[in-house]
Amino acid sequence: MKRPIYQVDAFASRVFSGNPAAVCPLEAWLDDAVLQSIALENNLSETAFFVPGEGGFHLRWFTPVDEVDLCGHATLASAFVIFNVLKYDQPSVAFSSRSGKLTVTQHDGLLTMNFPSKPPQPCDGSEAIAEGLGKRPEAVLSDGDDFLAVFLFERDILDIQPDMGKLKKLAGRGVIITAPGNNADFVSRFFAPKLGVDEDPVTGSTHCLLTPYWAGKLDRSRLKAQQLSKRGGELICELQGDRVSISGGAVLYLEGQITI
Repeated sequence: MKRPIYQVDAFASRVFSGNPAAVCPLEAWLDDAVLQSIALENNLSETAFFVPGEGGFHLRWFTPVDEVDLCGHATLASAFVIFNVLKYDQPSVAFSSRSGKLTVTQHDGLLTMNFPSKPPQPCDGSEAIAEGLGKRPEAVLSDGDDFLAVFLFERDILDIQPDMGKLKKLAGRGVIITAPGNNADFVSRFFAPKLGVDEDPVTGSTHCLLTPYWAGKLDRSRLKAQQLSKRGGELICELQGDRVSISGGAVLYLEGQITI
């Protein structure tokens, strides 16, 4: 049995930048063990699978080790494939997912996702996070899934070399580090070793926390963001009540078939 597969660099304007995601369109769901094996074989931070559904598509995301509830860059990549490869002729595409209904709109070369806002709250754990990051943050917050460690300067974010073994012991999905940016409103990095992703190149879902946090700090709803991984990526984020819009570009890198 053969199935098409695409690799898309999300939050990017050129190949070899942004965050690569694999996208596998399906006619019907395969067994979960097969989906997980495909994601492990791809060995990317996320592999997205979608099947046609009423009013749009059903969408699921897998890391090399587990299925996750929400993934931004693989959602962006899936929408890119639907619009540009499958030639979907509507202005927006709707996905049903573990995180509810998600929509992506295509306009002027950008794809804009509509995601839930997840305002983080102050929490305990600063000592363990400081040990894992090798530097003490100014504040630590959480939305219940990810920790958000806030620093003063962009240089702090660039200099951090985390101990992945210590971060893996923390509760939750992963750790976001963030600070005001030199050429953006804010910058970030994201570490999720528990999910088999030591550092994610560009993470759409973390901006569900970052956007409401920095919108409150900067008293502005529309923000420019940069993720400072080695590949790097740029995002335009806007707080819209209890939702967040996250915009970025995408580029097709690979098109092929998998044999199962």
